[in-house]
Amino acid sequence: MSAPFLAGVVAGYGVAVPVGAIGVLIAGLSARTSLRVGAAAGLGAAAADGIYATIAVLGGAAAAALIATIATPLRWLAAAVLLVLAAVTAQGAFRPPSRARQERPATPARAFTGILALTLLNPATVIYFAALVLGGAGEGGGVRFVAGAFLASASWQLLLAGGGTLIGRVLTGDRGRLITALVSSAVIAILAIRLLTSS
Repeated sequence: MSAPFLAGVVAGYGVAVPVGAIGVLIAGLSARTSLRVGAAAGLGAAAADGIYATIAVLGGAAAAALIATIATPLRWLAAAVLLVLAAVTAQGAFRPPSRARQERPATPARAFTGILALTLLNPATVIYFAALVLGGAGEGGGVRFVAGAFLASASWQLLLAGGGTLIGRVLTGDRGRLITALVSSAVIAILAIRLLTSS
């Protein structure tokens, strides 16, 4: 394996492993729906990491500087979206099962695009990758660095989706769904508040 690919793998795990709001969303979505939907959501997060790694490799310091100028509004927008998701998730926990089944079911395509869009709202990711590239971690290996970062992120997100599915099987039934939805909602709300207070 090439050094840039390995640097990308390390960078991808570095950005993906700390479980934040996106990881909680992926695991919770898998627990409440299916592995297919959770895996699609995980691949959406990995795709965003790949996009930001590509931007960092192509633009480096210029991309990081541009993103840094709008980091605060993006952080506020991300926090607002997370708070809305937390509220919707909590509200869904109290719906009667018959009514919940009548609503639009989660699909892999919607999960992928939704998590992709939400993950792209995190400006710190491109700054992280740009700092690594400028520090020489991805130097000279553009495509290999990006591939390593994407594959590492994807493997971690798929692990979260699989874990969420296992939890969902253990907590089947109305009470289990209520518990997973409320815990997921509370964690997402806490992470959103931390995002607001860190700005």
